[in-house]
Amino acid sequence: MAIEETATEVILTHPDNNHTAVKILKYGATVFSWTLKGKEQLWLSSAAKMDGSKPVRGGIPLVFPVFGKNTDDEHLSKLPQHGLARNSTWEFLGQVSSNPPTVQFGLGPEFANPELTKLWPLDYSLVLTVELGSEHLKTHIEVTNTSAEQLLKFNWLFHTYLRIDDVEDTMVSNLTGTTLYDQMLQTSYLDRQPVVSFHEELDRIYKQVEDDRVVQVIDKGEPVHTIRRHNLPDAVVWNPWVEKSKGMADFEPKTGYKEMVCIEPGHVHDFVQLQLGQTWEAYQLLYKDELKYQVI
Repeated sequence: MAIEETATEVILTHPDNNHTAVKILKYGATVFSWTLKGKEQLWLSSAAKMDGSKPVRGGIPLVFPVFGKNTDDEHLSKLPQHGLARNSTWEFLGQVSSNPPTVQFGLGPEFANPELTKLWPLDYSLVLTVELGSEHLKTHIEVTNTSAEQLLKFNWLFHTYLRIDDVEDTMVSNLTGTTLYDQMLQTSYLDRQPVVSFHEELDRIYKQVEDDRVVQVIDKGEPVHTIRRHNLPDAVVWNPWVEKSKGMADFEPKTGYKEMVCIEPGHVHDFVQLQLGQTWEAYQLLYKDELKYQVI
């Protein structure tokens, strides 16, 4: 069976290869495993909470309606870091396609975490589509302002944890020439380095990265992950390194930072704003490809 539903998760298996599969937790609509021909592509903490008690540490958590912690907006400032989508149990809407296996999940105020909905009492509809190709994983989001009277403003981000062999052998390419905000230095600057490398905690927001830039994670000269984005102008690159990992109770093993890097396509440098009835859509596409060095 290509699609299997349990009480807490949905599992998609590709009809051409039963070792290519994706697992999605209904809590947070969080993709927590993607195996490609038997090899796991995503990093998941061994201490991740899978019981709905807190957001999942690893996989692809969904960030909405705010990235980080907002201090300016009347309602968004009341929400916890990264909003409410990853803290809510989504409705499984069913199968869209059998080949490639494709399913949808939905979230609105009627299903979202009730305590957080009280803090952010706006009307909206989210539809997440997960497509498992023989060589790719696509996550597509559609956001609609269903309010009769209010503007809907929000951030969106796919907080993708990619599995790697060794972070010190890893580089991220095709972001050179982009303005970034360095959260460690608390300053913005133009990145002139040909690649991003990792030797300490790194937390950067690359802003307004063109859609046609193909971001790649490279291990010893070989691309291990390729990321395409649509309508997601920002890319967060994050690795917590030693001390930050120690400070996160659900981050295990504490040496796990060596085997993961977050490449997070999103719209976070400013807010998406939807008038009444308007819809916004975006996606990330994860796949394998040959080395593509783009000189900008």
